[in-house]
Amino acid sequence: MKIIIAGAGEVGFHLAKLLSFESQNITLIDTDRECLAHADTHLDIRVVRGDCTSIAVLKDSRVAETDLLIAVTSSETTNITVCVLAKQLGAKRTIARISNTEFIDKKDEVGFTKFGIDELISPESLASNEIELLLGQSAFNENYEFENGALTMIGLNLSRTSAFVGKTVKEMAKIYPELQFVPIAIQRYGTQYTIIPRGNTQFKEGDQVYFTTVEKGDDQIFRLSGKSKQEIKNVMILGGSKIGYKTAMDLCKNHFNVKLIESSKDKAFEIADDIPGCLVINGDGRNVDLLTEESIEDMDAFIAVTGNSETNIMSCLMAKSKGVKKTIALVENMDYFQLSHSIGIDTLINKKLLAANNIFRYVRRGEVVAMTKLNNMNAELLEFMVSSKSKVCNKRIKDLDFPASAIIGGVVRNGEGIIALGDFEIKNGDRVVICCLPQSIGKVEKLFI
Repeated sequence: MKIIIAGAGEVGFHLAKLLSFESQNITLIDTDRECLAHADTHLDIRVVRGDCTSIAVLKDSRVAETDLLIAVTSSETTNITVCVLAKQLGAKRTIARISNTEFIDKKDEVGFTKFGIDELISPESLASNEIELLLGQSAFNENYEFENGALTMIGLNLSRTSAFVGKTVKEMAKIYPELQFVPIAIQRYGTQYTIIPRGNTQFKEGDQVYFTTVEKGDDQIFRLSGKSKQEIKNVMILGGSKIGYKTAMDLCKNHFNVKLIESSKDKAFEIADDIPGCLVINGDGRNVDLLTEESIEDMDAFIAVTGNSETNIMSCLMAKSKGVKKTIALVENMDYFQLSHSIGIDTLINKKLLAANNIFRYVRRGEVVAMTKLNNMNAELLEFMVSSKSKVCNKRIKDLDFPASAIIGGVVRNGEGIIALGDFEIKNGDRVVICCLPQSIGKVEKLFI
């Protein structure tokens, strides 16, 4: 697949890195000589120095032969312009990164596809949505919804009191035959290996386990994992960034009690005017006395989304020490993901990873309608649309030539989530959710072409 990425910043470089690992034909465009030199040295891609809105530069990048152009510069105006030009010059598909979330809310009304923009991506909006989802499932440290919650992927850490510990997948199914969920991936405590569970796979204390579940299945997981369902009502947000602003606005609309701490006086007044339901405090969120004064111990959740990863991590640890049930920190450094569970923060989120996950589904073969990478794990979760020509159509799951390093997590049929076992027959129009390791992605994709 021929892909052009306009913008060699953090999101652009991260995307180029992920895509180059998959042997895609990547061209990266930017005006910054240093960024391009770094990318050229570290990645197996082609780099072009120049203004990505220049028709000559786009032609030099062979835009007419391009399957996908992704515009992820820091300027949304530039990204929109690049996509419009690229489409006119022959690019098959275009994606623009934007920061104004109003564009996404009104995209059908405006009709961006008429201009040549196939998809709009807002990392800030994705991060805000991720935070809301995590607050809704307070005992879990990772969440992803398919088809508006018909199927949900949830991740949690198994404690010593969990009913799962010491039992195999087959034993759990025998003891609890009415289970409405299935384990799809496990990472052993202290290792970097991702296990796709089979019947004889045993759950152990400290495992980070990912399940897919139907709408009622999360209650069963709460019960069996030994975790209690906690209602979250009082939320403190550190940082009035775009993510902090949007999260505060959305939570206030959903009747949460929100306090937001912002160090800039002008920005604090601006947010207070825009979100009347939010209590905005102008101050330094790293100040323990300030947080104590603002009753941090009474908060159900603490969300740190300043521009500094270390500040976010340290403030979340401080909040945890004060008894806050749920902590979420925004981080820029991907390496921090490996530390999240060991240092005691519930969830780390990363804009680059969220944006890359969203864009990745356009690179996959077959009718991929959604995908996500599991945090700190070498696995992908893909949702395929089954067509009448797909090799899986009208076949039972147990009759499929399915790789051992992949597992079907569930099927959505007519809007309803189903935990599909061996005798289940896949039909035209079904949406199948699959978790797979990198080595099996190609084989899985072929089944849905």
